[in-house]
Amino acid sequence: MTHVIQIALPVPLPRLFDYDSPTLPVVGARVRVPFGNRQLVGVCLGESTQPDDSYVRKPIVEVLDQESLWSPPVWRLLNWAAGYYHHALGDVIQNALPVLLRQGERASYQATTRYQVTAAGKAEALEPLKRAPQQQRLLAALQKEALLSRDIRTQEFSPSALNALQDKGWVEAVEHIPAAVQSWQLKIAAEPLQLNPEQALAVAAIGAAKKAQTYLLEGITGSGKTEVYLQAMADVLRRGQQVLVLVPEIGLTPQTVRRFKQRFDVPVVMLHSALTDRERLDAWLDARAGSAAIIIGTRSAIFTPCKALGMIIVDEEHDSSLKQQEGFRYHARDLAVMRGHEEKVPVILGSATPSLETLNNALQKRYAHLTLTMRAGAAKPARHVLLDIKNTQLKAGLSKPLLDLMGEHLKAGQQVLLFLNRRGYAPALMCHECGWLAQCRRCDAYYTVHQGQRQLQCHHCGSQQTLPRQCHDCGSTQLIGRGVGTEQLEQVLQQQFPEYPVLRIDRDSTRRKGALSQHLDDARDNKYPILVGTQMLAKGHHFPEVTLAALLDVDGALYSADFRAAERLGQLFTQVAGRAGRASKPGTVVLQTHHPEHELVQDLVNNGYSHFAKSALQERHLTQLPPFSQQALFRAEANNAATVIEALQAIANLFPPRDDAFVLGPLPAVMERRAGRYRYQLLVQTQQRGLRAQLLRYVLPQLESLPILRKVRWSLDIDPQDFC
Repeated sequence: MTHVIQIALPVPLPRLFDYDSPTLPVVGARVRVPFGNRQLVGVCLGESTQPDDSYVRKPIVEVLDQESLWSPPVWRLLNWAAGYYHHALGDVIQNALPVLLRQGERASYQATTRYQVTAAGKAEALEPLKRAPQQQRLLAALQKEALLSRDIRTQEFSPSALNALQDKGWVEAVEHIPAAVQSWQLKIAAEPLQLNPEQALAVAAIGAAKKAQTYLLEGITGSGKTEVYLQAMADVLRRGQQVLVLVPEIGLTPQTVRRFKQRFDVPVVMLHSALTDRERLDAWLDARAGSAAIIIGTRSAIFTPCKALGMIIVDEEHDSSLKQQEGFRYHARDLAVMRGHEEKVPVILGSATPSLETLNNALQKRYAHLTLTMRAGAAKPARHVLLDIKNTQLKAGLSKPLLDLMGEHLKAGQQVLLFLNRRGYAPALMCHECGWLAQCRRCDAYYTVHQGQRQLQCHHCGSQQTLPRQCHDCGSTQLIGRGVGTEQLEQVLQQQFPEYPVLRIDRDSTRRKGALSQHLDDARDNKYPILVGTQMLAKGHHFPEVTLAALLDVDGALYSADFRAAERLGQLFTQVAGRAGRASKPGTVVLQTHHPEHELVQDLVNNGYSHFAKSALQERHLTQLPPFSQQALFRAEANNAATVIEALQAIANLFPPRDDAFVLGPLPAVMERRAGRYRYQLLVQTQQRGLRAQLLRYVLPQLESLPILRKVRWSLDIDPQDFC
């Protein structure tokens, strides 16, 4: 008997495909099938109830799995996500799989390398290695336990340190095949900290949950949210259940792992893009088999199957990095809430600056709202200083009052953190004689000057060229950088404070593997009194010696066309301010602005983020913007602007006129031309989520009949987070 099997394939088509099979593969198993002149790895959805006879069906080539790769809750989550985001199910499943499984590899372990100390390494004291701190740190870790090659990588130990220890005969590499299931029991490696009353109440509330419940843990920076996570996790781990922790960026993963390993002696795995494909698959298998007690990962880790999931934690839930901006455009925070519902486990959304969507859900009692208003330990709230820099002479964006304040803190042996969200030397290169500006030929943007590399770079399309010696218009050699970037700021600070080393942390200074982790360790150890950086420096890091934090230039966000700009500025200001005075020393936060009288600035400085967020929610309600309306954004791009406009207009014409929904556009994106392509958008907004889904289900099937769409690259973004 031949079965007709429905298969989801990794193609951007909103349909499923039928294939013949002599056997009936289980739902959720991978199969290899012919597709055109190639073979693809798809996933079985079961026997087709209405076989498609419009084409000649082909037989399945191979069944790759004898059981489903996912537990029923994760399988339901994948199907729900495909429906909610109106995305092809095959592509959704593809995004949820490790790369090797997408390529048809077996879902099983392979031999890997494990590093362990030799007898000589066990007997070796750590003190003589103090001049080689990387070797000392690695040997100390290996004396405690053997480490797999993926552990060496994920904990960002130095490869040269590993080679040096092997050359000395203190460490050896052995072949290791992981066991399918490794049992573990909770062992507390370090005693929990004493909780204040607010923290204790939060831990008790989470521990008392008898059903699936989402908690918003809103705590000011330095209030001890991580300690609440740790103590709430302890009961879950004690029951032998697993905890899934999402962090917005790779840079936060090592410090999160470090905190958790210091507290719990249980297997911890990481899932993020810095791992090799084999390491990522092994970690995925550990989670699925139950061998991993704690799974820490970036947004795609939300799809990781767990044998006995007991809790989900989303740290920095407001962070825009949790939203996938290409291909399958999902939001990991929202999927975490849905997965908690499917798995019937509590979900903790932690943030000092919760997104307005999450805050509104808490105020509407959909989420339980837990607040931490006191800084943990002896830390006191930071003092806020507002500097009006109108008509003030600036030196690389630094005013004299700020320089004086920096001098005071540095002389006291404390650290200073300066935030400037512009990397490079200067945002533009200008001719001093004729006013010519170096503009990217492919984008509506100016080249950024990178003085150290002697290059002009476009931060939007990636194009580069050598720093010119002469103006392209008049031939003058009087070329100057306009504006200030972190590279220039670092240079000026070295001149202003020659006796104090400066550490710059941005995408340029952390390209080398392990550089970010090393820089953050150096910053924590106070090896650099002056820290300069972009948002990489502002997110969730603990620098106990920083007593002064300053934001140099945020005025652009005060008058942005993006309705979320004020919310993001409020979050950014609060996050940067939270780096100051986290230990026992009092902290000071400085905001330099040309608009000190601005309502948003005054609200943030005088009343804090929580008051600002509630006021912003009232404004959103009056203007019927999210979270009080539901949006979907069609994006399209092509080499010809007229073609893009025509394509989006054709989509707009398909929407029936209604009083409770409106279609806005086509409108140019904030940057109309990028990488040589013109970019336009079409916004669909409704009051109800159900109506948005209903309209899209009506319109999307008709798009295949629009020939103009074949001339553009288009996408649909549900709940868009940016309009750039």
